[in-house]
Amino acid sequence: MPLKPSILSIFAKEEKRNKPMNKENQIILYQDDNDITHVSVRFADEDLWLTQGQLVEIYQTSKSNVSEHIKHIFEDEELAREATVRKFRTVQIEGSRKVEREVEHYNLDMVIALGYRVQSQVATRFRRWATQRLHEYIQKGFAMDDERLKQGGNRYFRELLQRIRDIRSSERNFYQQVTDIYATATDYDPRDGMTKMFFATVQNKLHYAVHENTAAKVIYNRVDNEKPFVGMTNFKGNYVTKDDVKIAKNYLSEIELQRLNLLVSGFLDFAEFQALEMNPMTMKDWIEALDNQIIAHKRKVLIGKGNISHKQAIEKAEKEFAIYRKREMDLLESDFDKEIKKLKDNNDKSSK
Repeated sequence: MPLKPSILSIFAKEEKRNKPMNKENQIILYQDDNDITHVSVRFADEDLWLTQGQLVEIYQTSKSNVSEHIKHIFEDEELAREATVRKFRTVQIEGSRKVEREVEHYNLDMVIALGYRVQSQVATRFRRWATQRLHEYIQKGFAMDDERLKQGGNRYFRELLQRIRDIRSSERNFYQQVTDIYATATDYDPRDGMTKMFFATVQNKLHYAVHENTAAKVIYNRVDNEKPFVGMTNFKGNYVTKDDVKIAKNYLSEIELQRLNLLVSGFLDFAEFQALEMNPMTMKDWIEALDNQIIAHKRKVLIGKGNISHKQAIEKAEKEFAIYRKREMDLLESDFDKEIKKLKDNNDKSSK
């Protein structure tokens, strides 16, 4: 018969530091055709932790095989070592003695990753069971997981709420605060190439709502070497740099900056409310929420990417800045020459 879902037997009692694991620290991980495999675990920070020996026991394979797979999992960057491995002090029987040592433990992510790599009868059964669970999960959607989060995942939402409040109090740019909110999405992956494109979309939606131009177009239309500060209205520091002219927000008027501030403030209110209500949000959910926020403010929602590319905007900004900088340097040189001539004239007069 196929593997059955795991039955977790984890108790609230915390194991005393100097005692070996006992029955109350056991977990029945899964059930196979022959018997039940009992694996003692450490339960810390809402995760389970197993030694390499326990991983060998789970998948009925050799220690060298498990070691090799763990090595490749880290080399392939499938998992990060710092997030997957933790050392715990455990009591081991060595001969007739009980010895306390620090032993490396691996979390549930490693258990699952190994299950898809190890070649053994038990691992095959695990994959069959996991595939069945995944199939059910996809068919039923997020309903079960949402319920689990609402019933037992309060910590997740408490941390999310604190994170949103930290973002709100940060000194980051307005649209950066919004992209920080997107990073809290349940399906967010910073390594995914689509994430960068996603953030560019968010920035453009905010700009378009404020002045009906994308970020690229506002740079392209407003950068001008003949205007003070190359057409910018605000920038960091006391003088214009090449990096400054590439930032769309630097070209906004006072009223446009106020609009942007109010849009972001309203969006952060919405984000905080979702965390309080314990509603998990995907990246798609956040995009829809931003569009609804823009519509509620009776502003236009950007459709598509616009007709000026980021590359076109940057090339023009750099060209205009180069002309502006040359003129500034020429003026500076002219003033310098005047001062030198004045000093020379004074010296000539004093020598007569």
